Amino acid sequence: MKIPFKNMNKTKVHAAEKLSILFLLLILIIACEKTNDLPKYNPPADHTISKDGFLHKSGLDQPLTNCVSCHGSDLKGGTTGVSCYECHGKEW
Repeated sequence: MKIPFKNMNKTKVHAAEKLSILFLLLILIIACEKTNDLPKYNPPADHTISKDGFLHKSGLDQPLTNCVSCHGSDLKGGTTGVSCYECHGKEW
């Protein structure tokens, strides 16, 4: 049975270990980079229903009835300045 790295010198082994660690750190950074697409996303306390990683107020299934008072009649921002279309696209 061959032992891995038995014939490799220590410099090559250390370089491979360092490269592996660097690669894992890079993956972690990339994976954690996209934590919140909306820098201004700070929902009020009554937004307790989580959908696709964002909190919504109850009645989110009828946005033209329940969301227009804050997000505007066209759901493009209103008094909140947060457009529903930033996350939902053309869903409605």
